[in-house]
Amino acid sequence: MAALSQQPPSVPIDIFPDGLKTTGQHPPLYDHIRPFDTFPKHISGPTVWQPEDYSNSPEKWTHRFTPEEIEELSTASDEFLRAKIPMTGISKTNFPLPNLANRLHELRADLLDGKGFILFKGFPVQKWGNHKSAIAYMGLGTYLGYFVSQNSRGHVLGHVKDLGEDPTQIDSVRIYRTNARQFFHADDSDIVGLLCIHRAMEGGESDLVSSHHVYNTLAAERPDVLKTLTEPIWYFDRKGETSKGEDEYIRTSVIYLERGDNPRVYTKWDPYYVRSLTRFSDAGIIPPLSPAQTEALQVLEATCNRLKLHMVLEVGDIQFLANSHVLHARTEYKDHAPPTPRRHLMRLWLATPEHEGGWRLPFWDSNEKKRGGIQVDDQAPVAPLDAE
Repeated sequence: MAALSQQPPSVPIDIFPDGLKTTGQHPPLYDHIRPFDTFPKHISGPTVWQPEDYSNSPEKWTHRFTPEEIEELSTASDEFLRAKIPMTGISKTNFPLPNLANRLHELRADLLDGKGFILFKGFPVQKWGNHKSAIAYMGLGTYLGYFVSQNSRGHVLGHVKDLGEDPTQIDSVRIYRTNARQFFHADDSDIVGLLCIHRAMEGGESDLVSSHHVYNTLAAERPDVLKTLTEPIWYFDRKGETSKGEDEYIRTSVIYLERGDNPRVYTKWDPYYVRSLTRFSDAGIIPPLSPAQTEALQVLEATCNRLKLHMVLEVGDIQFLANSHVLHARTEYKDHAPPTPRRHLMRLWLATPEHEGGWRLPFWDSNEKKRGGIQVDDQAPVAPLDAE
């Protein structure tokens, strides 16, 4: 097997204060893509769950912050504000959570190696306002992973909000900036966090599914579809968020095996980024989706919908989930009329490098602290307090 490549050496400290740069999107190491006959026939363990395991037992996947935990977050946030450190410089070192740290360490293990999701309740966003809430949220996130850039503008604090963009322009518009339905997908990070600041008038609700349960279902019902998803014949759009000299798309698989012994099954998928490439396939630059791929795309979505767990995020809720073995979606939504605020979620993308217990991914940056994400040239990280 090919060895992992090394990150380009120079990270300018004046642009990236912590000395860590988001590595960004890139093709897999093709030598590490394994043939379908080496994949497991069935997956077992805590990463495989069914909606009925949790739908009537919210205590298994929710944690209400205690007054002591809120006080600890508040104190750390106030001290961070007083120190006048930029928000992009938050780390475990300058955001101490002596008591919550152990709970978050356990949670991180369950996210990476267990069921892959949790819902925190009772985060006082209305009392604290956006600035302090964002600091506390990012500080909390640093105990789960390293925050990475979510777009070409370097946003390490993202905002899921309808900005009136046209969701039909899927070759250029990111769907999180619209009110459209999101199909089941995984984000370009190891863990994604969503903090609810304002709810929609209707819709915008969350669905999750164990991609390992989906895998087992497809292995039993449609092994032909599963085989298609493991082949490196899929092209993913980069929607113009590229550095100089990079291709506008990536050839990849949807379902991989980890590198090394006892590999787990890893899923990396977003149908919008597959469907949006007709500008290249129409020009003959890349092949169009084959009938088998089109069917696989449809069967995968339908299977996720059959096996999903539905979840509603209230104001002050934080959902964290692992992109490695959980796919997520959201329903279309409608906002309240002004002056009532629009639906607003603050988003974190967090990286968990291999040497700190993260998955052994078939990408060159598997050991980098800020692996994945979206990084364009030397765009500096920024943490805006609202969508822009």
